[in-house]
Amino acid sequence: MKNILFIVATLLFLKSSGQNVNEKFDGKKWEAPYVLDTIKGWDVERFLIPISFAPAIPYKGVEDIRFTPGWAKKTTNEYWSYAFLWYLEGTVALDANTIENNLKAYYSGLIKVNSDSAKIADKLFPVTSSIRARTTEKEDLKTFEGSVTMLDYMSKQAITLNVVIHVRICAGKDKTFVFHELSPMPYSDDVWKRLHQLWINFKCNKE
Repeated sequence: MKNILFIVATLLFLKSSGQNVNEKFDGKKWEAPYVLDTIKGWDVERFLIPISFAPAIPYKGVEDIRFTPGWAKKTTNEYWSYAFLWYLEGTVALDANTIENNLKAYYSGLIKVNSDSAKIADKLFPVTSSIRARTTEKEDLKTFEGSVTMLDYMSKQAITLNVVIHVRICAGKDKTFVFHELSPMPYSDDVWKRLHQLWINFKCNKE
């Protein structure tokens, strides 16, 4: 994923936040109005929504990503383990079906821009997603869990990512926060504690 994000940052312009449409979005310099921890050894990347590789996702905002140190290391339990926040304009209605469709569009597009044989990949490993509501966690508006099965474009094999999605609306803000935690590891693995700690520490406003 990380090798395509610089393309995204240069192709999209922030039309919805009051910035000049001719001003390129710089994810490294952008100052988030919320608190999402940056952890030593974890990579951080940000780009704009609408997403260039998934234009069917109909939102406006910013995607803010946290990659575990072992995200690209197949021999670790952190392989493909990461989290990303969607900081979205307005109040966005989300249910399990909508999230399934969003994730399918997202990962279908991601694979295409990272695969030399995108058409073959789509035929051999079409992206599927399955999402269901689960017990709503503290401060969440809604909480979901499920999975995404797709082509792992790093190993060229099929992979299933388990996923937890948190939806939150913060008082006094016309924004929707959608936090995604993803890993191929089972939910009992310690990597999920590290991913979820990001959401536990999340704050709607900087103090």
